[in-house]
Formats: sequence, structure tokens, C-alpha cells
Amino acid sequence: MVTDSQNILIRWSKHFSQLLSDNDVRQTEIHTSESLLSEPRALEFEMAIGKLNRNISPGNVQIPEKLIKAVGRIIRSEIHDLINASW
Repeated sequence: MVTDSQNILIRWSKHFSQLLSDNDVRQTEIHTSESLLSEPRALEFEMAIGKLNRNISPGNVQIPEKLIKAVGRIIRSEIHDLINASW
């Protein structure tokens, strides 16, 4: 029985060396230029605006919820385009 920490580490090291050398394990790198998340669609954007809470802090962009809801579809469409352009 192995009881001291140095021998325990040696034992585990031997175990994993044998385990990994017995199997033909290859690492594969996947390169992609695609984002893992798709850009938000216009409908999703409109639904998110509809769910904005009243009387909350405007956050980093400093645009109050009331203003976003009041500006109309054309301006919200432009905001959506800006978001997708930076995606």
C-alpha cells in the first residue's frame, strides 16, 4: 500500500502513462471562422425589447427602456443592424 504523497504521485503518473500509451489517442484541432452563436434575428430582437423591464438602470449604453420602446420600428431596425454588424 502506497501511503506517502510522493509515491502516490509516482504511482498515478505511471498509471496514466500506461493508460495513454496503450490507446491511440490523437488530439484534433478544429479551426472555424464561424461564430458559435448566430446573430440575433429581428424577431428575437423585438421580443427582447418587449421584455425590457420598466424603471431599470439603462446599463452601459445609457439608453433608457422607455426610449427604446418609443422610437418605433425603423430606429429599432437600425439598432438591430448595428448589433449584427458588431457580431
